[in-house]
Amino acid sequence: MQLDSSGLQVLSRQECLGLLSATPIGRIVFTDHALPAVQPVTFCLDGETIVIRTATGSKLAAATRHAVVAFEADSFDLDTRTGWSVTAVGRARAVHEPHEIARLNSLPLTPWAPGARAHYITVETEQVTGRRITREPSSSAECHPLPES
Repeated sequence: MQLDSSGLQVLSRQECLGLLSATPIGRIVFTDHALPAVQPVTFCLDGETIVIRTATGSKLAAATRHAVVAFEADSFDLDTRTGWSVTAVGRARAVHEPHEIARLNSLPLTPWAPGARAHYITVETEQVTGRRITREPSSSAECHPLPES
């Protein structure tokens, strides 16, 4: 098991993709009017490609056209203080081909937000990194209250 400089477990590409495939919500990071923007989205992993469904003409659809974006998903358990985080970087692409849209329609991708979501954005996962935090059996890093004086 490889650890990073903070003591977090470094995940392999395959582990990262496995975690992404089991998670329905992530965040896409893109540029909006020359500023960084983050938007939570429902998504599905199609092989190694992230698929997002959004409204035609949405800010997200316009901002991600042929842009390099980052995508992040994570899961944390507050009680056990464990969790993981995966980040992917790649080029976003709007899907226009009818045969590809028909194929993407068959994916288990159901938007949570109301309204029509007929526009697909795909992100090819060029770079994928991930970290997992596990709890040490006897962690001295926990905060303990000071005794009252």
